[in-house]
Amino acid sequence: MAFELIASIVAAVALAGVALILRKMLPGVMPKWSVPVAAGLGLVGFTVWSEYDWFARVSAELPEGVEVVLAQTEAQPLRPWTYLAPITTRFVAMDLRALARHPERPDLVMAKLYNFGRWQPVKDALMILDCGARRQVLVTEGVSVTSDGTLVGAEWQVVGAEDGFQQAACREG
Repeated sequence: MAFELIASIVAAVALAGVALILRKMLPGVMPKWSVPVAAGLGLVGFTVWSEYDWFARVSAELPEGVEVVLAQTEAQPLRPWTYLAPITTRFVAMDLRALARHPERPDLVMAKLYNFGRWQPVKDALMILDCGARRQVLVTEGVSVTSDGTLVGAEWQVVGAEDGFQQAACREG
């Protein structure tokens, strides 16, 4: 966050500097107000770029074997341009290196998830997926799977074939 604040100030000063140099080189062509307008454009331009580029930057830094399985975009009223191009505000990644299969029922897979949100700390979670029946459940307190593969403490959520969690966890085996 501090990096982005400093970078946006640098962008504002840089564009204001360019406008000031052009104003001095071309007297009478550029009005006085062009310098603060250039600073504002630098500030807003960098901020918008940073918001749109966040998902690409963070997801590119994920280690090998950690795959994005869900990206959530949204339009926001205070950013009207997001109605034309929605912005990615959160995503979920699955650690494919840490998949654990049930010893008695290999179609049951436990996966570690990482939930990333803009301006929020990363949160992790566990999910149990039934690859054979295309269903899944988040592991919370009181949720477990018995030795014979029966789910205890929660209800399965049936999902479609296009579900990113199922596609990632079930392709491995």
